[in-house]
Amino acid sequence: MYFLTGWPRRLLCPLRSEEQPFHLQPSQHRLYFAVLAHTQLSIWFSRPSVLVVSYIESAKAAAQFGFYQQAEWKPDDSMIAVAAANGYVLLFDIIGGGDDKYLYEPVYPKGSPRVKVTPGYKEEQCAPALSLEMKKPVDLEAPITSLQSLQEDLLVCTADGYLHMLHWDGVRNGRRAVNLCTISFSLDLQSSRGGPCLDLNGVHVRDMEYCSTLDGFAVVFDDGRLGFMTPTASRFSTEHLQGVWAADVTDGTCVAVNNKYRLMAFGCASGSVLVYMIDNTTGSMQLSHKLELTPKHYPDIWNKTGPVKMIRWSPDCSVVMVTWECGGLSLWSVFGAHLICTLGEDFAYRLDGTKKDPLKISSMSWGAEGYHLWVISSSEGGVDESTELRQASILQFQFIKSALTVNPCTSNQEQVLLHGEDRLFLTCGDAAQVHSPVEPLRDSSPMHRPHTTPPLSQGLSTLLGHKHWHVVQIHSTYLESNWPIRFAAIDSAGQCLAVAGRRGFAHYSLFTRKWKLFGNITQEQSMTVTGGLAWWNDFVVVACYNFIDQQEELRLYHRSCNLDNAFASITKLHAETLLLNVFKNMVILFRTDCSICLYSIEKKQDSPNPFASVELLQEVSMSRYIPHPGLVVSVTLTSVRTETGISLKAPQQACTAESILLNLAGQLIMLQRDRSGPQVREKDAVPNQKKLLPFCPPVVLAQCVENVWTTCRTNRKKRHLVEALWLSCGEAGMKVWLPLFPRDHRKPHSFLSRRIMLPFLLNIYPLAVLFEDALVLGATNETLLYDNLGAHSSSEEPLESMFPFCTVERTSQIYLHHLLRQLLVRNLGEQALMLAQSCSSLPYFSHVLELMVHVVLEEEATSREPIPDPLLPTVAKFITEFPLFLRTIVHCARKTEFALWNYLFAAVGNPKDLFEECLMAQDLDTAASYLIILQNMEVPAVSRQHATLLFNTALEQGKWDLCRHMIRFLKAIGSGESETPPSTPTTQEPSSTGGFEFFRNRSISLSQSADSVSAGKFNLQKTFSMPTGPSAKGKDSESAENMYIDMMLWRHARRLLEQVRLRDLGCFAAQLGFELIGWLCRERTRVARVEDFVTALKRLHEDFLWPFPVIPASSISSPFKNGRCRTVLSTRLLKSQSADSLLNSDMDTAPPQVTRTNHNWLDGLGATPKEMDSASSHGAPQTQEAFLSPLINKTEECSIGSATDLTETSSMVDGDWTMVDENFSTLSLSQSELEHISMELANKGPHKSQVQLRYLLHVFMEAGCLDWCVVIGLILREVNVIKQVVGFLDSPEVPAETVQSIRTGLLAIDQWASSDCLGYKPFLNLIRPQLQKLFEASMEQVQPEAFQPSGMSKLAEPALPRVEPCPAPLGLPLPPDPSSASSTRSLEDTCEDEPEEEAVEEGTYDCTLS
Repeated sequence: MYFLTGWPRRLLCPLRSEEQPFHLQPSQHRLYFAVLAHTQLSIWFSRPSVLVVSYIESAKAAAQFGFYQQAEWKPDDSMIAVAAANGYVLLFDIIGGGDDKYLYEPVYPKGSPRVKVTPGYKEEQCAPALSLEMKKPVDLEAPITSLQSLQEDLLVCTADGYLHMLHWDGVRNGRRAVNLCTISFSLDLQSSRGGPCLDLNGVHVRDMEYCSTLDGFAVVFDDGRLGFMTPTASRFSTEHLQGVWAADVTDGTCVAVNNKYRLMAFGCASGSVLVYMIDNTTGSMQLSHKLELTPKHYPDIWNKTGPVKMIRWSPDCSVVMVTWECGGLSLWSVFGAHLICTLGEDFAYRLDGTKKDPLKISSMSWGAEGYHLWVISSSEGGVDESTELRQASILQFQFIKSALTVNPCTSNQEQVLLHGEDRLFLTCGDAAQVHSPVEPLRDSSPMHRPHTTPPLSQGLSTLLGHKHWHVVQIHSTYLESNWPIRFAAIDSAGQCLAVAGRRGFAHYSLFTRKWKLFGNITQEQSMTVTGGLAWWNDFVVVACYNFIDQQEELRLYHRSCNLDNAFASITKLHAETLLLNVFKNMVILFRTDCSICLYSIEKKQDSPNPFASVELLQEVSMSRYIPHPGLVVSVTLTSVRTETGISLKAPQQACTAESILLNLAGQLIMLQRDRSGPQVREKDAVPNQKKLLPFCPPVVLAQCVENVWTTCRTNRKKRHLVEALWLSCGEAGMKVWLPLFPRDHRKPHSFLSRRIMLPFLLNIYPLAVLFEDALVLGATNETLLYDNLGAHSSSEEPLESMFPFCTVERTSQIYLHHLLRQLLVRNLGEQALMLAQSCSSLPYFSHVLELMVHVVLEEEATSREPIPDPLLPTVAKFITEFPLFLRTIVHCARKTEFALWNYLFAAVGNPKDLFEECLMAQDLDTAASYLIILQNMEVPAVSRQHATLLFNTALEQGKWDLCRHMIRFLKAIGSGESETPPSTPTTQEPSSTGGFEFFRNRSISLSQSADSVSAGKFNLQKTFSMPTGPSAKGKDSESAENMYIDMMLWRHARRLLEQVRLRDLGCFAAQLGFELIGWLCRERTRVARVEDFVTALKRLHEDFLWPFPVIPASSISSPFKNGRCRTVLSTRLLKSQSADSLLNSDMDTAPPQVTRTNHNWLDGLGATPKEMDSASSHGAPQTQEAFLSPLINKTEECSIGSATDLTETSSMVDGDWTMVDENFSTLSLSQSELEHISMELANKGPHKSQVQLRYLLHVFMEAGCLDWCVVIGLILREVNVIKQVVGFLDSPEVPAETVQSIRTGLLAIDQWASSDCLGYKPFLNLIRPQLQKLFEASMEQVQPEAFQPSGMSKLAEPALPRVEPCPAPLGLPLPPDPSSASSTRSLEDTCEDEPEEEAVEEGTYDCTLS
């Protein structure tokens, strides 16, 4: 509502004086402020805030009259009355200096457009020159306690118990006096009740204020009692005054009245403020609410504030400022919502934690329109200091306020609009994102994706995008002559603004970022906005007064036209407009004669300029129900209604204006259309007939209402929220008048009400409601401390240190869980379910359910008394209707203290059952959360059992992070740490990127030379090492726990190998640090054997996205060239294998994204059309990310694993590369060579798969699983591998079954290749010598001594480098092996090098992948 901003300003008085000011009194329009010191009266101007004139009493007069005490202005600002201590009232005339005399005036540079055009135009931007002249003093012969200005009279209360009525021209008419003792005070105005009367002997009035809308005086007597006096006739005399008093209050100190809401706020010695209203029927004083600091929010100070010193309502009557004897300021909304207090947090404490002295205030007053609070602080100086001449100072606190306070028509919008003295603050999104200035998008935040949600509500994207305001500076030219800004409005799209000051108005477009002002200054100065501003489509709707014609008018200006009356649509009105609002194509006006007028607006299409016609539809007189027109806070047209028309079948009636809502001094009154008479059917109605139905008598919907929100949109899915009425009720929070719908078009129950009022509390002050998004938007004050600023040696502490810097931040709150809970409390579970299901698509819906469980759980589980009808079981049953049930419960439990868990799970079910439900639903992360619950609530054996279940499931699904946590969890249980749950790590371990992640705890080096390998290489023992948990028991228990975990890991590895899932096996080993080589050594003759070579090969092709080899027709004729064996590519693919299964196989670690490329390059391969179709549909999708690497050495051997394979950096060892640059320009490629290159590319799989396969080959080779080496050698088509394996088969350590298995497997593959996959035949021909050797070899065993050296040296060839923790790639090449001069080139070398590679030696283009 109102928010502090920035630091307060200090206004220094130019005159030095020994006296400190102590009293501040504003004039009626707050343009002038009277400041009193003991013998000094000063007048200050508001803008610029400067001293205009000062009157200093002579010493002789001061001795006669006494010191000044308080002052009061005449309503027309022409006189000031000052009360002096010796019972005198001093009347001063204020004499203006004429039209051309100004104390301060702006100086404009030459050629400036701002020159004096019209008389009086310059008046407001200059400080006028005034003088003060004392008239004859009036002696009342008793100390004066209170001054109160009436229209033509001045009411003075004296300490002898008299009330004196003086005329402002005190000489002519004398005075009248009334003794308090003669006024009868009772508890109410109905004399028949004859309650106790108040004895006022020896009592006088301490403080008094006149309330115009109650037509009476709120008074505080010197004995602390409170009362209200009202004249029964126009004459002010004893016979015509009667009073009521408030029972049970005896500590009143001061009073302030709120004319708009008819409230009287009485300050008490206890520090609280009692707000009373007058009961309409009995006339008695009734307590409306209390304003007091709560011990919850202000534990240190709530009962130490001292008595209330002063209360001040803001000019718009929407907030009240309170200060106490001990200092401090506190701000409340009209019905008690607490907004600001300077007695706590950063206001009360410095950065180092020391306490500040609160600011003690002797007087305060609101400035014009409530943008400033003028404060005079109490002088803290001692006796010796008072003799110095000092500059008096006044503090100015700066505020920004919601546009709802003065222009409640913005309650139809969903934006928050705040306005300060010279700028506007908006919550709407960035206008630069809007696609068109004519039809702006609602959702224009960078967070918003237009295609995801329909632009029904501005809502979420703007709100959740950021917390910053969109700040618009009001045009300085307009502000200079029309300060202060009185009204502000924003259109429904949040793209157009309008502001109105003292005269005229201006509007702004966020899209163009430009203001539009009246081009003709006379037109601007000849109108003033009286009833507010609103936007209708692209028109500004203005209710104003025309000074030239002396006529009330309703005007519409189009935003695209120049701001000029020539383009305005003007309708003359009969009475002054107080309030204005827009609903669809209707304007509703509330006028000073208490009547409501409805107008229709229609845009004219035929006129050259945009023009709207306005037509009066209906006039409704409300004078019977409204005692004073100033009491109406807001007027709204709405489609909300109570009658039986509410059903799921009639949403079209939501478009019509069914009801009028009036906020009458906090009472919400509703007038509905009277449908009891004969109804005209739609088809019988005359097309142009404008006659509307009359309205029924009003009904009261709610009390203590500050703001009302409703929308004219329709949304069939969220009718509960869109057709509801939202009320802000001060300290009572919010209320929602929610419609209830029968379910599934069933007939509604006759006893079921059509609507229900649901109250709920909020932590923020609501400023806007996002209906479909179930959010309330607001703003909150934030503070920043700057203690070290301005630490000079001066005695006065700088303001920057005394006060924190205040900022205003956007905030929001979900309200949906409040509504659901209220409906469940009232046994309206079906309605709650319909409402929740309509909102289940909201991104924070799970949070809503959590909040509901949490709030109910905290209330019920911590209640000291037993709850007869607990709500938690109902809430739990309600949440089970949603798939988020399991997650909601466990999240709520994890955020709640352990002591409440038993109560929670007694209502929602056993956590063991919930855990099993999670496993069945495959929701492993939620199951892991339940595991922590179980660990705290069950014995360790149960936790272990459930953890094992979850661990096995996570292994199967490849959730490696969860597996790592589970290993640690199982160890913690085993090591006796079952009492405290293991903390969840905040950072996850990095997953594998290029290939498998290399083991951190390896027992062997990947880059060993041949000499360093031990003799018993095929008998490696497993040295399994896992990340160890904290150990509380001995080594035995830890090793048992490790063994338990190892057994599960072995079982999983066995399952993967049985199912030929090598890729998953590699990921599993890399992610969990599983020692694969050691395990494979043990399983070499068991599960690590290949049962069916053909099936294994097919499975590897599928698993690693590796294409089956193809062969072009042109290559079939010449498989050998230049005496060197070439890889011959088959044109036929595996018949049973489809490309879909290759591409779409589901991997645990995501394969590289396959980019679809153009396959036209296959056309040149000479294949037949049929073969082409086969190749492009099956082989082509796997042809990306593969590169060629030249076979540089002169032998046919090739390393199966080198540093470059795994570190992906190129290594050029051989000198042959030097030929490339010299010969490149003269080389050209033949057709057949291009075909070979193309087919090599087509036959290679993704680079990542290649790295992984080579790594697995290395692992199997080290573990001695020779049959697997053969299968991987075949898929990579590496001759070396087959050579090495055949060489190893001579070893006596290799069992005969392995030799037989490999022989049988290779025969099966040869047979399969001949029939199903001819692409493998060239490679099988290439390794024919090795196969012959294998088949011809005798089965005699060779001595182990003879085998090991040669075997080991061959094993050393594929040695891999050890991977250090450092992520930098290893770029150093391995030293070339003398027995094999092969060196491979990295796969990540660029494609531009491929022609060079092919051109190394004319006629030999042997290529192999590394």
